[in-house]
Amino acid sequence: MLVSFYGVRGSCPCAGAEYRRVGGNTSCVLVSVEGEPPLVLDLGTGLRALGEELGGPGYRAGPLVANALLTHLHFDHILGLPFFSPLHEPGAHLTVYGPSQEGELLRTALERAVQPPFFPVKMVEFGGEIDVRDISASDRSERVELGRVGVRAARIPHPGNTLGFRVEADGRSLVYIPDHQAPEDGETVPDAVRSLCEGADLLLHDAQYTDEEFDAKPDWGHSTVGYAVRVAAESGVRRLLLFHHDPSHTDREIGVLARGARGLADARHLEEVTVAKEGATVSV
Repeated sequence: MLVSFYGVRGSCPCAGAEYRRVGGNTSCVLVSVEGEPPLVLDLGTGLRALGEELGGPGYRAGPLVANALLTHLHFDHILGLPFFSPLHEPGAHLTVYGPSQEGELLRTALERAVQPPFFPVKMVEFGGEIDVRDISASDRSERVELGRVGVRAARIPHPGNTLGFRVEADGRSLVYIPDHQAPEDGETVPDAVRSLCEGADLLLHDAQYTDEEFDAKPDWGHSTVGYAVRVAAESGVRRLLLFHHDPSHTDREIGVLARGARGLADARHLEEVTVAKEGATVSV
């Protein structure tokens, strides 16, 4: 299983020399399993660059067929959808699995975001087909089988219906929790989160805030770097990649946070604590 990063930023994309090493696009990750369709985690602004690669010469023959796991509907996780160039090709097919919404289908909510006056083209006018499938946003996990790839989804504390995902293939496991409202005590790990993360080979976890930022924004839906380490250690995770970096954090500041994370007592229980960077690929 290969994990490639096309967007690692949270809340809002950013640009400039001070963001080039870590990257400025919002959440979008490609999971590649040999012999299986591409699996995309979230549809943030990084999806545009991913689309250029998936639609490039030599990558595939014929229209794209892919699956996507959508954690929730905040802008930074869906803004890339109308710019995903393979979807404008007739015959393309993208199946999106995401959280059910209150009082409407997930597809209806997505269609409302991709239409005038917010975007000049309606989602239904794309050349390809988007199949949107609701996953119950309950406290009990739900499983989806995608060929040899198994996916387990569970409700994560965050404003709005939000999911975290565990992806398993070839005996390896990846957990993706880009948005997670940390508890005020900074220590308690919800049972659903612990179950999703238990014994995972690799965890991508929300690490948006410093302790001081969390004190100023305790209910904005995110975690500190220290809490990301706590979740990984408490759940028996092998490797942690800090993810969903704050748009105000420069490359240098993220480097300082990563060094601080590796110095925490909980980090001694992990094989690796590092930073998710746009353009990087890691093997699970």
